Amino acid sequence: MRAGAAVIAVLMLLIGGVWIGQGLGYIKGSFMTGDMHWFFIGAILASLGVFLGAGAVWFRPGRKKTLP
Repeated sequence: MRAGAAVIAVLMLLIGGVWIGQGLGYIKGSFMTGDMHWFFIGAILASLGVFLGAGAVWFRPGRKKTLP
């Protein structure tokens, strides 16, 4: 489960980065080129990928939390 979340997080970062580049006009050849909506969508996707990746690294399934 942890490895799957990490893979999805990396894919979200990569796709978000591409959408940011297209929204800013750095990556050409698409209907998204130069459209700032895709910059914001890519930034949201990339930030969600960061949070998912951090959760996959720090969350340890099966660890029981005990009350003091």
